[in-house]
Amino acid sequence: MKIFSVFGITGSGKTTTVEHIIKQLVKRKYKTDSVKDIHFEAFRIDTEGSNTDRHYKAGANIVTARGHYETDILFKRKLSMEEIYRFYDSDWLVCEGVRDSNIPKIICAHNTKEVDERLDGSVFAISGKLSNEMTEYKGLPVINATTETERLVDLIEELVPEKLPDLPSECCGECRFKSCEKLLEAVLKREAKPEDCILVNKDIRLYIDGKEIEMVPFVQKVLKNTLLATVKELDGYRENGKIEIKI
Repeated sequence: MKIFSVFGITGSGKTTTVEHIIKQLVKRKYKTDSVKDIHFEAFRIDTEGSNTDRHYKAGANIVTARGHYETDILFKRKLSMEEIYRFYDSDWLVCEGVRDSNIPKIICAHNTKEVDERLDGSVFAISGKLSNEMTEYKGLPVINATTETERLVDLIEELVPEKLPDLPSECCGECRFKSCEKLLEAVLKREAKPEDCILVNKDIRLYIDGKEIEMVPFVQKVLKNTLLATVKELDGYRENGKIEIKI
């Protein structure tokens, strides 16, 4: 799955940009989903004293509200973006307002000051109201999502890779870039490929109920060495042969 985020301050054109991007991705026959990150502390779908709120207070961990036209699954905590991504299985996941994740990003802004305050290596394009005034800033394309939707989505298709890991450098750091953030930055600059991540090019994978479980290099080595030490003692073992274990 390919994931990216459109972010910026209120009124900068984020939602309009996301709308046009989603419409163009769907037009190109992609299965497309979205995430909206709401930066408003008082925001709650569930309200005090509602039936679902009473279920939660009675001890339920996850509460589902099913209506005639929608189904809402309520978690009474803030999920990390990595947890949220696991619920999706689409070609593209378009996020609005998400900044705390190692994914490519588009800044929407009124002016260059707002860009400078938010600019980092994960940003590959600029849009929003600023795109009415310029076409390039600090080497990044500034593209109007309303009038140049196809050009913007062409760039998204070209640059955004399959979701890369988002691990603390102390848990990994074994690629030549030493961090997931620096690897993503290099990929967006066309100075690296996603395959440069050792977790993408790994030689041991763990699946539970059909879903791959991400493992840091240390855990990969422990699991691989433990399995090899066991199966080497069995008849039929062959050096560099493919080993499959199913439970």
